[in-house]
Amino acid sequence: MTKFLTLTLNGLGNGAILALTALGFVLIYKATEVINFAQGQFLVIGAFMVYNANVTWGWPPWLSVLFGIASGIALGMAIERVILRRLIGESTLAVIMVTIGLASALGGVVLGTWGAEPKPRPTFIPHGRVNFGDVGVGADRLVAVAVAAVVLVAVGLFFQHSRHGVAMRAVADDQQAAMVQGISVNRIFAMAWALAGACGAIAGVLLASMSGGYGLELEAFAIFVFPVVILGGLDSVLGTVVGGVIVGLLVEYTKGYMSVDSSQIIPFAALVAILLVKPYGLFGQVRIERV
Repeated sequence: MTKFLTLTLNGLGNGAILALTALGFVLIYKATEVINFAQGQFLVIGAFMVYNANVTWGWPPWLSVLFGIASGIALGMAIERVILRRLIGESTLAVIMVTIGLASALGGVVLGTWGAEPKPRPTFIPHGRVNFGDVGVGADRLVAVAVAAVVLVAVGLFFQHSRHGVAMRAVADDQQAAMVQGISVNRIFAMAWALAGACGAIAGVLLASMSGGYGLELEAFAIFVFPVVILGGLDSVLGTVVGGVIVGLLVEYTKGYMSVDSSQIIPFAALVAILLVKPYGLFGQVRIERV
């Protein structure tokens, strides 16, 4: 029982970071219907910007994190303005190929700027163990769960109660109708990419703490984002939470209970199983097209 509870708490920590990373992915798809294969690179670049500010320049932790978030926002807006806006009206396949190429290009930028050697993990996030009776869990995982909860609640409130959030929902439902109502679709697109960059930076710092350091391998974690968003639904913010928890727990339970490490396979097997039953995911919007 102790082992099960330990694996569960560790899985919730992983799931929190997956939910944050998937949130950026879903925000972009929900607003623009673009599948962003470069979300993992957002995570890495945002994390390294925090490293630069905190370690290289000696900034205080809170200012370093804000700088990383601001850098993620600037990166997302720049990509939308310079690259994606020129692709409006192009085929879905063309846009997907551009985001795949963008992921490779950003990976090259990271390698050329910071090198392949991993950097020490952030010291401003606690790394000790917290014990709940016989069950121990890393403090950084509890921090990840707390931060993810705050961010996800904030995003939910933003969508429900802010003018820009309502505008994003309107654009997600019907871009043409939103334009008729005077909503700037281009501005909403830029906002979606900016929020994705911010989510990537936050998730990157938390992942660097949990994985032992800043490095290119952080982007490999983002491969689990695809099972998360498919399980939860490509256009569902709530789905990112549920999908993140499911995948995070599956990975930890697989590592803990199976003699052969199948943690890279099980989430994708679950993805296929869900698609056979619910093609739009657990919370995805069912779209029926009549011709």
